[in-house]
Amino acid sequence: MYDMTFELHAGGGKCLYEQIYEHIKTEIKDGKLLAGERLPSTRSLADYLQVARSTVEYAYEQLLSEGYIESQPYRGYFVCAMEELFNIEEMSCGEEAKRSSAEGREGGSTSRERESWEYNFSPHDIDMSGFPFGVWKKITKNILTYGNSELFARGEAQGDYDLRETISRYLHSSRGVNCDPEQIIVGAGNDYLLMLLEKILGRHRRIAMENPTYMRTYRIFQSFAYDVVTVEMDENGMRTDCLIKENVNAAYVMPSHQYPMGIVMPIGRRIELLKWAAGGENRFLIEDDYDSEFRYYGKPIPALQASDQQGKVIYIGTFSKAIAPAIRISFMVLPRTLLERYLENCSFYSCTVSRIDQRILNEFIRDGYFERHLNKMRKIYRAKQERLLQCLEPFKERFIVSGETTGLHLILTAKGKIAEEELLEKAKEAGVKVYGLSDSMVQMSPRNAAVLLGFGGLSPEQITEGVKRLQTVWL
Repeated sequence: MYDMTFELHAGGGKCLYEQIYEHIKTEIKDGKLLAGERLPSTRSLADYLQVARSTVEYAYEQLLSEGYIESQPYRGYFVCAMEELFNIEEMSCGEEAKRSSAEGREGGSTSRERESWEYNFSPHDIDMSGFPFGVWKKITKNILTYGNSELFARGEAQGDYDLRETISRYLHSSRGVNCDPEQIIVGAGNDYLLMLLEKILGRHRRIAMENPTYMRTYRIFQSFAYDVVTVEMDENGMRTDCLIKENVNAAYVMPSHQYPMGIVMPIGRRIELLKWAAGGENRFLIEDDYDSEFRYYGKPIPALQASDQQGKVIYIGTFSKAIAPAIRISFMVLPRTLLERYLENCSFYSCTVSRIDQRILNEFIRDGYFERHLNKMRKIYRAKQERLLQCLEPFKERFIVSGETTGLHLILTAKGKIAEEELLEKAKEAGVKVYGLSDSMVQMSPRNAAVLLGFGGLSPEQITEGVKRLQTVWL
């Protein structure tokens, strides 16, 4: 419950109670006062607006009679739940298109998209059915119950030390990353960490990215004073000779699972990249360890940072994919040379993650729940992937299937001459949403049409039916 701040006009065309009534009515219709929200008492609002209490009572009575609010004995006045009230459909076409475009750039499929597609093969969606809600609730309750008052005090700029120590141990055991807690910075999502990294590396960097690549990061780099160049890939990932040719001093790579191509960079190419970085004093590799937790075939491959002996790799990871997108906890491991720059120039930036959330995540990982959750989700996703691969068998005469080693999506590349737009349009006619590879291309290059098929957010039955529909329009 909050006081309401708005201007009343005495002596105007409308009396004061009408102005109060219309203001509250508009706030409810615009969704600024939510269903179930408590309104100020008549006495409190009258005192705040400096009007007679009876004036507010008249306004509330009118709202009561029209069903906008309800009165609960001994509790006060509350906003009623009224579906179809807010006239969202009156939003102009221009505003709607602008909002849809902004939502689409976020990477995941929006609720509006999900409603309009019967089967959405989004490469960004995950399966929340296996999330241990009971465990998470139990940890949260224990933390808030047993007098952890220190959690409401200001924490360390890099994140709480206990969490950073837990992350460092987890990274070493699971990804081979060599770091101390002092080298880790915790932040609310990769976006924040990349913005912080700009302050650490300095402006006017010339940075290389793969093409195709993760467009969200590309746009973030473009918003900096960076000179962003794209380099082509081969079957082993980013080409080192292109880095030399482009004369860059930083490169953004995803060696464990390149998005969107799904390439796992072999050790030979990794060594080439490390040698390139070691060849210049101010050269660095930014390793985004995308989707590394979900590997289905072969032995786990250590992170690129695990082979770094010269302090040239900046390692970035997140828990959003492995746990839940809403967790919004990511981490960055800085080489010690850059850690000194951070402490000198950026340590005054406060940590952007709630200390309560940090404590919950720390106990979730430390007590073994995270490892058990990962093992469970690997089985779930592997079963979904196997179902998708099985369903795609009839497609192999006309398409090449790739990217099945790791991650939550596959790539279907046409063998013949067909436009990507035609594949997308035919899928749309069948009520199926697929994602064109061109969405991840900074610069278009001659290649056969390709689409991404994500399976993380679909059930096995939905995968089967969705692919059947694609079969009817693509084959």
